[in-house]
Amino acid sequence: MPKQAQPPRVRRQPQRTCVACRDVEGKRTLVRVVRTPDGTVELDVTGKKSGRGAYVHASVECVQKVVKTGGLSRALNVPVGAEVTDQLLARAAEGTGQKENSGA
Repeated sequence: MPKQAQPPRVRRQPQRTCVACRDVEGKRTLVRVVRTPDGTVELDVTGKKSGRGAYVHASVECVQKVVKTGGLSRALNVPVGAEVTDQLLARAAEGTGQKENSGA
């Protein structure tokens, strides 16, 4: 009997939670901010830098909320400088600027 062709496996996308709005989304739809082992905080565009990471939607709404509440500093256990928040705001502004509602 010949072997039947197996359908290709569907890879699951890792899920992450936005520290501002607490929505769970795919890892690729969020921006990662990382505290490196030497204590600096920076954006991680590759998603592979070593260190403690926190995820935020690339929307002006979520970035402003996380800056206002201090959620990013709390998640990374270090103060986050204005330079990183400016980079996040610039990245959010170049995108759509508003978080898309996912059925809610």
